[in-house]
Amino acid sequence: MTTKSQYTASGSGLPTPDSQTPKASGYQFPAEWHPHRATWLSWPHKEASWPGKLDAVFAPYSQFIREISAGEHVCINVKDAAMEAFASEHLINANVDLSAVTFYHHPTDDAWCRDHGPAFLINPEAAVPKVIVDWGYNAWGNKYPPYEQDDVIPTLVGEALGIPVYHPGIVMEGGSVDFNGAGTILTSMACLLNKNRNPQLNQQQIEAYLYAYYGASQVLWLGDGIVGDDTDGHIDDITRFVNADTVVTVIEENRSDENYSILQDNLQLLKKMRLPDGKPLKIIELPMPKPVIYDGQRLPASYANFYIANAAVIVPTYRDDSNDQKALDILSACFPERRVVGIDSTDIIWGLGSWHCLSQQEPDVV
Repeated sequence: MTTKSQYTASGSGLPTPDSQTPKASGYQFPAEWHPHRATWLSWPHKEASWPGKLDAVFAPYSQFIREISAGEHVCINVKDAAMEAFASEHLINANVDLSAVTFYHHPTDDAWCRDHGPAFLINPEAAVPKVIVDWGYNAWGNKYPPYEQDDVIPTLVGEALGIPVYHPGIVMEGGSVDFNGAGTILTSMACLLNKNRNPQLNQQQIEAYLYAYYGASQVLWLGDGIVGDDTDGHIDDITRFVNADTVVTVIEENRSDENYSILQDNLQLLKKMRLPDGKPLKIIELPMPKPVIYDGQRLPASYANFYIANAAVIVPTYRDDSNDQKALDILSACFPERRVVGIDSTDIIWGLGSWHCLSQQEPDVV
């Protein structure tokens, strides 16, 4: 089995396991609305992630795949032929066209492909127009071992597709960063500066990695994440780009809710931010759903955890009559050329993540 130990780097400053970084070679991580060749997923199978509810996630998860596959290919990591057959049965029951799905026998520890999946960068002018960055992965600060199989998924995907793979040598999760496609990354201090990820690096050094391995030129930092988020504050539960100069950000209207101050603080930070041309961000406020509590635990339910596919924007909903439709209407106005589809995430969120956490886009080269 491929292991990360094959790709260790040495020396001071930025590790250089490759002759050049992606940015030096002209590669960039595109915005999520850039056309996709495919979406990558890892089939859910870990009972401990959805204790007592694993069977309940397969129907909405299959519905998610049906919506994605209407506009692009879907690639799914599975353990073996038995898991492939199990997944295929659920997809057929959900009326998914299996000709739009390819299974890869890549065993995983869990289903959160946003964080353990490949980060695809493109450079249409290069002889090799697409590359993968394989960041280190430690299950959000070593919270949920084992994670060794998840950690090598990007390299396995690179081998399967014949795509070169870069290995920066530090921990980074896809849900901790959001991109405007014009060189700006949005992230949170609560996550990227947490000492359970890269304790040897300061903020400036982490920014250097983001520039070098995502092809970025600016990093904007928010503060804390929402209550119940076991990732220490992933940006994809808080604030998302919807175009190059506009973000949606979740707001809690109930002043007595424990998310109220956290999200107000982030809103104030957003208002002070400037893009490289000096212009402020355009900010659209998105409501928070009413608290979702299961087994006595506050879950990180957020409408910001939507996924932008080619044919649709897929939004988690939470059986909240007052806020679900409001969030769908706001996002429909942000994406007038895409269908905005709500899929009930009430069972999915028991795993402490939703549609964006479960998926990773592979951009097309256009």
